[in-house]
Amino acid sequence: MLYGLNNFIKKILPKRLFYRSLLIVAAPIILLQIIITVVFFDSLWIKANKGMTRSLVSEIRTLYDIYKSPDMAQRQSIIDLYNQNFDFVIAFKENEILPKNTTERWYSPMDRSLRRELKSAFKHSYWFDTTSYKEIVELRIKYKDGFLQIFFPKHKIAPSSARIFALWITFPGLLLIFIAIVFLKNQTRPIINLARAAERFGKGEFIKEFRPSGAREIRQAAYEFDKMRKRISVHLNQRSEMLSGISHDLRTPLTRLKLQLALLKQQDLAKKMSDDIEEMERMLNEYLEFSRNQKNEDTEIINIKSLIIDLVKKYDKKKIKTDFDGDIKIHLRQNTFGRCLNNLINNGLSYGEKVEITTKKTIGDLIIFIDDDGPGIPQEEYEKVMKPFYRIDKSRGQNKSGVGLGLSIANDIVRSHGGNILLEKSPLNGLRVKITLPL
Repeated sequence: MLYGLNNFIKKILPKRLFYRSLLIVAAPIILLQIIITVVFFDSLWIKANKGMTRSLVSEIRTLYDIYKSPDMAQRQSIIDLYNQNFDFVIAFKENEILPKNTTERWYSPMDRSLRRELKSAFKHSYWFDTTSYKEIVELRIKYKDGFLQIFFPKHKIAPSSARIFALWITFPGLLLIFIAIVFLKNQTRPIINLARAAERFGKGEFIKEFRPSGAREIRQAAYEFDKMRKRISVHLNQRSEMLSGISHDLRTPLTRLKLQLALLKQQDLAKKMSDDIEEMERMLNEYLEFSRNQKNEDTEIINIKSLIIDLVKKYDKKKIKTDFDGDIKIHLRQNTFGRCLNNLINNGLSYGEKVEITTKKTIGDLIIFIDDDGPGIPQEEYEKVMKPFYRIDKSRGQNKSGVGLGLSIANDIVRSHGGNILLEKSPLNGLRVKITLPL
């Protein structure tokens, strides 16, 4: 039972820190206002309203009894005094009956108090209206063959302090909540900045400068994150520079070997050795490409349709078919992602005759399908081919140059953009590469 209650509370509570903190601050203020309001209405407003209404009805009852007096001169003089001193307007309507329709507001404390006191004084021989006039109440009391019509100010039965109280209890509460919102925004902003920086760094973006701010605990977490970011960046740069340096240094002996082969008289042997050297150069180019992928590049808003159209221009149009789901713009590192698509297109054309590129937009993602009509890859090999330097020694890997970095580079680039890459069976009976990127 407690577990179910705990889950229910977690579902209804806000998920963000700012709104949870605001709830902690605002809930006691609102609860205190409700308690004060209830106490005020019960102890002050309602009791004051009840006393004022009872006093007014006593005055009206006295006036009603005076009206029964046979002395017309005394009656008129007392009525004039009431009109002058009590702000009453009194008139007798002969040969008229009380209205049958009621205008009482059952939800109004003022109407309830007036109805209660009039009922005890005049039974059911009365009618009143508190809504037709803004500041005046009309009261009709049955008398002989007509009724007494009495107009009196509404403030005689409604304490004026209610509106002032409502203003003073609402305005300070709203002011305190506004101040709390401003302070909470300032307190949660450093946490949001830290989360965004961590998200950007996790996607492989280059963070030029990160300045910790906020409370001491948040600053400490931000400083530790910045130290970790710098250590990881240094490690990645050292790895890339080492791989790039090794690949570059190996070009010098390969160039010397080429020159020596050109002078070799045995052309058959020279041809075989030259082919091996060219294969080694292709491997070195892949190593250099892999190291260039680790270099920092700023993200920018890219139209994916325009990017793909520019990439496929250098290929045979008959071999590549495209299908776009409108103009979709997304934050990308253009050169890096272009290299990823190039690798996948080259891979598809290396093992097949046709490649189809399709884009699709969902609620929060961009999906790119790259299909080829080659021999495909066995399903059990899908995860292995994503590893660096892994090559399949079957139909898809026979007599093909490369060191097994194409799909690995593509996978690394896609994941650095916060997306994922999956391999599936293509409708063309080859391999389908499915790239999903967050918009």
